[in-house]
Amino acid sequence: MTEFRISDTFTDSLARLTGEEQKAVKTTAFDLQLNPANPGMSFHKLDKARDKNFWSVRVNSDIRLIVHRTKESLLLCYVDHHDKAYDWAERRKLETHPKTGAAQLVEIRETVKEIVVPVYVQAALPLDRAKPLLFAGVSDDELLGFGVPSEWLEDVRGATEDTLFALTDHLPAEASEALLELATGGQPRGLPKLPDDTLAARMESLSLPSLAADAEWSDGEASATDFEALEKQLETLLGASGSSAFDHPDAKRRFRTIRDADELRIALDAPWDKWTVFLHPDQRELVERDYAGPARVSGSAGTGKTIVALHRAVHLARSHPQSRVLLTTFSDTLANALQAKLRRLLGSEPRLGERIDIHSLNGIGLRLYRSHVGPAAIAETYVVRNLIKTEADKAGPHKFSLRFLVTEWDEIVDAWQLNSWEAYRDVARLGRKTRLSDAQRRQLWSIFERVQHELRSKSLITWPELFTTLAGTISLGQRITFDFAVVDEAQDISPAHLKFLAALGAGRPNALFFAGDLGQRIFQQPFSWKSVGVDIRGRSRTLRVNYRTSHQIRSQADRLLGPTVADVDGNSERRDDAISVFNGPEPTIMALPDDAGECAAVAQWITDQAAGGVLPHEFGVFVRSEAQLDRARAAVEKVGLPFRVLDDRVETATGQVSIATMHLAKGLEFRVVVVMACDDEVIPLQERIENVGDEADLQEVYETERHLLYVACTRARDHLLVCGVTPVSEFLDDFDVV
Repeated sequence: MTEFRISDTFTDSLARLTGEEQKAVKTTAFDLQLNPANPGMSFHKLDKARDKNFWSVRVNSDIRLIVHRTKESLLLCYVDHHDKAYDWAERRKLETHPKTGAAQLVEIRETVKEIVVPVYVQAALPLDRAKPLLFAGVSDDELLGFGVPSEWLEDVRGATEDTLFALTDHLPAEASEALLELATGGQPRGLPKLPDDTLAARMESLSLPSLAADAEWSDGEASATDFEALEKQLETLLGASGSSAFDHPDAKRRFRTIRDADELRIALDAPWDKWTVFLHPDQRELVERDYAGPARVSGSAGTGKTIVALHRAVHLARSHPQSRVLLTTFSDTLANALQAKLRRLLGSEPRLGERIDIHSLNGIGLRLYRSHVGPAAIAETYVVRNLIKTEADKAGPHKFSLRFLVTEWDEIVDAWQLNSWEAYRDVARLGRKTRLSDAQRRQLWSIFERVQHELRSKSLITWPELFTTLAGTISLGQRITFDFAVVDEAQDISPAHLKFLAALGAGRPNALFFAGDLGQRIFQQPFSWKSVGVDIRGRSRTLRVNYRTSHQIRSQADRLLGPTVADVDGNSERRDDAISVFNGPEPTIMALPDDAGECAAVAQWITDQAAGGVLPHEFGVFVRSEAQLDRARAAVEKVGLPFRVLDDRVETATGQVSIATMHLAKGLEFRVVVVMACDDEVIPLQERIENVGDEADLQEVYETERHLLYVACTRARDHLLVCGVTPVSEFLDDFDVV
């Protein structure tokens, strides 16, 4: 039976065609998938192609589909207009890497006249000031081990800081990532591991029993000499086996075997959503791994944490046919975005999706509380604030401001559900720097105790009370419907949320999986996960490859944060070792004299980008809060482009510029982003600073405001403008303006 595969180069090229052209290509692809030997298809052998298995397939009078065709398989490689499609095929070949054994589409070196360095990279220095060679100390064997094709070794050896990104554009993904990691002082991951069966068993499965028998194993181990000999023979074996070459983890990131028409339809319906079809080996390993306890995947913006969470939920549902999986996050907005992504991922498996429930944490908490505990009336924020003020006024003379009392309630008393004087007396008050004497605590407790009494008398509960009660109900053995929980944007969940999830997981393997970035925490005070019963030590991994944001934008945005971030339990995440896989122009940072000047400058910048081919829906414009939305509207109106101001549903629209506040930026990405109105007293927001009731709160305000700006900036793929009216935000001083 002929294996039918698609390549990521095919989906990339498909996405660049017009809508009508894509429809025609999809029809041809479906015909090929149904019958790869279809005599009605117009196959044409490419005489000038170095790889003699490349053929073209006629889509219409001008569009040609490039396929790699053998007796055993048909691979869709590329599609474009006639001459461009032929040129692509003549400059490439499909081969199995001699060292790694992975199938690669390799660009033929002699067809590349020169490595073109983009204009935004500085010109080469005179010879006596030439920049050093980046990989002079790396052996050929090591470079081959990273997936560098043999014919590109000389170019890699001659790479400098200026030419590296231009060079990596010509290399397979695993080679590009390894070189970028080496260039930034990192150590690339080792060769992907074979499946958990022994090498001997692996060889037997490939019909080499004599080789397996010659291997002298003891409890699954071999001597170093034996292993090296076996490794060389296995490399040869992998290189000779087409199926094994495509089964290699690095090959799976770019080639996908298509089983039926439904699976092909999903892959072609949204070719730009490559994550629905192809996964990075590091992501796949995290998705499919078994964990003895709670696990967490971290990573800076653009590294694919949400993608891992989605695939993890699907993997759990598929691996446990009788199970129900909860996929959750902290807001309805993000839950809606997850729902849309899951529909794209499971388009051919709707029944599997029926066992994956997507809700915000508050949404699923309220639903479960009402079904397992009883009616719930949630106290609105303003109601609680008024009760605190009323009871504070009754408490007699004291030195506590209303701001302090509200934050003490929100972050200590209610957050941790302290229901007795003893509990409040002994609580550590983590993160609160105002020291309290025993007498002060007693006076504070007298206020909070009466607030709790008033809430009960009105039959009102708070969200932390709801989740704490629900966690207790689960712990008492009342069955809750979910076997597994996958949590996205986990950095912004609360202690009570985590208590609920801990009870839901109840120590079972694989029950809890978290995805998040401490550098994007904008809603929640940090707290100890261990104290709530969720210990991720030894089961925390960090994604480091950024596919969404250019090297220049990521580097500048990272300046808003430190080189490392750590949680309260001491789990640390490095942020300075992430790599972006593509290059781009430096972000533009502007300080304008007034609102009119900013409006004109932003309008001109957007006009210039549009003239370069950027479509309206590829623009995102962000401001700190609703008070600055009019400034964003005015700038886009001046250009004359249609736009949409996003609400909590965060629904972008084709043909329209998206305008939104920074809090709605999570989960979005655009080719071009404008972050405007970054004035002094706007970010960090002066109102938040004035409402600080504790010294620690001021630090928290600054941290979360930085995180907000970081989130907004990292929505950009290729181009970023950050601007404000003089005096601009102090945060703009952190950017390295060039």
